[in-house]
Amino acid sequence: MQTNEEKIDDLLSRNVEEAIEKKHLKEALRGGKKLRVKLGIDPTSPDLHLGHAVVLKKLKAFQDLGHQIVLIIGDFTAQIGDPSGKVKTRPPLTEAEVNENMKNYLSQAAKIIDIKKTEIRYNGEWLKKMSIPELMKLLSLLSAQQILERGDFSKRIAAHESVRLHELLYPLMQAYDSVAIKADIECGGSDQIFNLLTGRTLMERLGLSPQDVLTVPLLVGLDGEKKMSKSIGNYIGLNESADQMFGKTMSVPDALMHSYFLLCTDLQESEIKKLEKEMGPRDLKAQLGYEIVKLYHGEKAAAAAREEFNKVFSKKEMPEDLPFHEVSLEMLSSGTVATLVRDSGVAKSNSEARRLVEQGALEIGGKVLKDPNLKLESLKLKGGEQEKIGKKHFFRIKIKD
Repeated sequence: MQTNEEKIDDLLSRNVEEAIEKKHLKEALRGGKKLRVKLGIDPTSPDLHLGHAVVLKKLKAFQDLGHQIVLIIGDFTAQIGDPSGKVKTRPPLTEAEVNENMKNYLSQAAKIIDIKKTEIRYNGEWLKKMSIPELMKLLSLLSAQQILERGDFSKRIAAHESVRLHELLYPLMQAYDSVAIKADIECGGSDQIFNLLTGRTLMERLGLSPQDVLTVPLLVGLDGEKKMSKSIGNYIGLNESADQMFGKTMSVPDALMHSYFLLCTDLQESEIKKLEKEMGPRDLKAQLGYEIVKLYHGEKAAAAAREEFNKVFSKKEMPEDLPFHEVSLEMLSSGTVATLVRDSGVAKSNSEARRLVEQGALEIGGKVLKDPNLKLESLKLKGGEQEKIGKKHFFRIKIKD
């Protein structure tokens, strides 16, 4: 069993991109004071995924050491849209959309943190009540250059892409969350570093002790290129079934397996290296799927998901990495399974696609579909489902706007 000192060292080293100020943070963790540790999440979609879980697991580590974690649901800031890492302005969300998105956030977060011991706040509590004079006072504490020089904005300006005025306010709004709850520490993804440091600046200029900052690496999604995101469709959701989680994990690119073991499981580095030495790529990926599913569904469900996957996809059939089959929202709402097969490129005509479906060549999520007129809308595809056409063609369905 780890001592508190070992837990502190692990908390500040494993899956940590930056710690500011690390020395001060370590002293604070040793000091015995119950620290207030903040994480803000904007409900821009209904689902949390393994990318969110990386920082939630870090929050849980603080909680296990007896500190007070504060989960801020950005019901107000979600309507502005975080510009971090974005090359274009986010489409604005309505209050109704935000409310719908955040319905199941706490039940999903509860898969990792102890919700009963967590302070849950909504930043609309203070941001909706802020008056224009109060906002002007806060704006006077930051410079325009400080905001415009951030990488996201400077790149867009250089590329002659629009930067809207409301986006400039986002870092200030997130920073004020730290003021409102008097945060000692704020956690976030590495793409959040500008917003988190703005929190330090604002707190200091308002006479408060500046929060320490701890960032975690971004989890690359199943496409192997961009960070895990619901909008891109390259994600593994926390609310997905054991079979879905396992199946999606089997499409993680080989080059990312080590980082997935580190970021998405509780295995230690020594255990991971031992597995990598003893197992081939396919068995190693199956072990990764087992470890991930075990965290969210338990050992029995993880074992059953692995067995079911092996039944559906034999070792001879299953390729190492599944290519994506991109499906538009328009096709989802008006297309049939026959048009899906035709669109995949496997069939060269509508008649060939229909014939393949009628012959039982199409499987989605392990289920054979033989009616070529079956509406895609009825399948309620979310993206990430495995698609098999015939004996040789395997895809991962990806929903695109």
